[in-house]
Amino acid sequence: MMQTCPLCASRDTHHYHRDARRDYRQCARCELVFVPPASRLDPTDERAVYDQHENSPDDLGYRRFLSRLFEPLRGRLAPGARGLDFGAGPGPTLSVMFEEAGHPMAIYDPFYAPDRAVFERRYEFITATEVVEHLFEPGRELARLAAMLPQGGWLGLMTKRVASRQAFAGWHYILDPTHVCFFSETSFAWLAGHLGMSVEFPAADVALLQKR
Repeated sequence: MMQTCPLCASRDTHHYHRDARRDYRQCARCELVFVPPASRLDPTDERAVYDQHENSPDDLGYRRFLSRLFEPLRGRLAPGARGLDFGAGPGPTLSVMFEEAGHPMAIYDPFYAPDRAVFERRYEFITATEVVEHLFEPGRELARLAAMLPQGGWLGLMTKRVASRQAFAGWHYILDPTHVCFFSETSFAWLAGHLGMSVEFPAADVALLQKR
């Protein structure tokens, strides 16, 4: 069955991998690997997985994990720049780290902080850590976020990247049933070009896109 890429909307996609639970396809244009809609969880089951997460600003290990995005992005921001943490989850932490550094923050999460008024504002930077792999429509969602940034604004993304078909087959990241989109550097390069942004990879799993 033909499947449309949820990032670039190309219909040129092909089989990439299959495991005991689901199929994975890859786009020939942007190289996104994705799970077809029939294999996605419904919202109730999806939230049940997220409810098991125990992230907290008091967890120093979690703060160190987030620092891979926090440190390089903070160094690129003007003092007092306003930000949005998109997909903040049940224990918002990155937003707390930026607020401690002097950056006013808004948060959004479809399950835990569903105030859609945040999309009516503009921000100097937007973050999404361990989020894009969960998005059913990453092309649409990331374009909406980019549109909320001014020229020079930053979109900071953190997700593990596809390395090769062989590595993918044994990758722990695909075992999470809520992970449905898997980006490579090529995927981010396509996204940046499509959105009129530049992209750099300053740390493991981190992509920083700046609006031209």
